[in-house]
Amino acid sequence: MAMSAQADSGTVLDRILEARRLEVDHRKRVLPEAALRYGVNAARPLRDFPSALTRDSLNIIAELKPASPSKGVLRDPFHPIELAQSLEAAGAAVLSVLTEGEFFRGSLKNLRDARNAVKLPVFRKDFIFDPWQVWETRANDADSFLLIVAALHEELLRDLIALGRQIGMEPLVEVHTAAELDRALAAEARIIGVNNRDLKTLDLRLETSFELIDRIPDACIAVSESGLRTHEDLAKLRAAGFDAFLIGESLMLSPDPAAALETFLGRPALPV
Repeated sequence: MAMSAQADSGTVLDRILEARRLEVDHRKRVLPEAALRYGVNAARPLRDFPSALTRDSLNIIAELKPASPSKGVLRDPFHPIELAQSLEAAGAAVLSVLTEGEFFRGSLKNLRDARNAVKLPVFRKDFIFDPWQVWETRANDADSFLLIVAALHEELLRDLIALGRQIGMEPLVEVHTAAELDRALAAEARIIGVNNRDLKTLDLRLETSFELIDRIPDACIAVSESGLRTHEDLAKLRAAGFDAFLIGESLMLSPDPAAALETFLGRPALPV
């Protein structure tokens, strides 16, 4: 089935998707889906991603992200095991690990290393548009994965959600506009992520979350993503109805990501 970025030619999202298509086409030739299905049978037991997002607390998805298209290199050297363990100890509900290599300097190895080092659910953050990638995600021990509505046709979005559920993973379905949210709900998404960053332009507006939250049904899990800077941001978003919060750059740019996470959670800093 064909995949479309559904964006103007030349946007950041288009460029990332084109690079991913080329890489995935190559990897599919090297590693057939049948081999991935075998790997899924040998994968470690799933951890409960949805439940981790709905605890009665500020549920933070702490993101391990070496670089980004908007900010360049965020953390060098990048040590996924140490980061994962320190963020778990600081109170993260879930870890998100970037696995896209060209624009974000991520890798599946980072995902496996992080998950092996902690007991938290681990979420794969990437640009997924092919069923092969869903099998690849589970074969690498991830507990969930990202689907970006702006990158997918309606039928493909529905198919990828269904495949994830078939093998035990409830995906986080990301939207940026009311129209994208309507498409996600039509595809029966159960975890909705509102990205405050427009992936086509990289513009950032925290107001996007507040504008869309009333349109997300109570039965869905709501996640606010990107541009979160303070504990007060999280408190306001939680009061508005969000269940969880994805934070990446603010943590990765901090000299002490674990201390930064504790500040987001509202914990007082320890005296030096």
